[in-house]
Amino acid sequence: MDEAQELLYQKEWRVIDQSVTGLHLDPLQSFGMDDTLCASVGSGTTPATARAWVHHNTIVLGIQDTRLPYLADGLTYLKEQNYHYIVRNSGGLAVVLDEGVLNLSLIFPEKEKGIDINRGYEAMFQLIKEMFADFHQEIEAREIEGSYCPGSYDLSIDGKKFAGISQRRIRNGVAVQIYLCVKDSGSKRAELVQNFYFLAQKGEETKFKYPFINPSVMESLSELLGVSLSIQDVMLRFLQALQKKSETLYMGQLMDQEWPLFEEYYQRIIERNEKFF
Repeated sequence: MDEAQELLYQKEWRVIDQSVTGLHLDPLQSFGMDDTLCASVGSGTTPATARAWVHHNTIVLGIQDTRLPYLADGLTYLKEQNYHYIVRNSGGLAVVLDEGVLNLSLIFPEKEKGIDINRGYEAMFQLIKEMFADFHQEIEAREIEGSYCPGSYDLSIDGKKFAGISQRRIRNGVAVQIYLCVKDSGSKRAELVQNFYFLAQKGEETKFKYPFINPSVMESLSELLGVSLSIQDVMLRFLQALQKKSETLYMGQLMDQEWPLFEEYYQRIIERNEKFF
């Protein structure tokens, strides 16, 4: 068994499903939640945890995005398009969340050996490939130039990106997070981000190189696989794939001892956002 598969095999997987309830939650809670899970899973007091979440129209900005020269103009545009915006506490650049985008987080304990960064990415990549193996379409992991939030673990089919993976590490816990564009138009989402950068940068030279977005390189899984997938279809595939990786898989929520941690991390990200905006 390779190292990524080894990581996916956990004695116990707790699943926190916010793929429906997340629509009524503040997106900042999601980032507070993953930080909480990193800390509690990392301390060994709770088992490895998988979390699924969906949020209403939200643009999640990276820290670099807050340094755009005409950020206010870009944010005004997002508001006009009926999108909220927040800044996340991990790396990367702007991504789109809406009711057709499923976010999945796998939170592992970083035991004695440590989890190197590529092993975390590889574990998520392998899981996604298993989830959609019956379509016999090759899913690749490589940077897709012209996509939003480009990275070496962009997931694509025929050169069209449908997902991006990021990681967050806190107190011996590792959260590997992916957004999956499940349905609707991937290129329309990319156009939104393209217009945001156009207005927030206005062609000005900047120290940091922001992506030049080409909407035609992004599509949703439904578009790429030629079937109408719903968030719940993909959730079922996720649970089935994860069930094969453990002796016990159960649906859970935060435990009593995790709530105070959550309050702390949630407050921290609220304050951080207040500082930026």
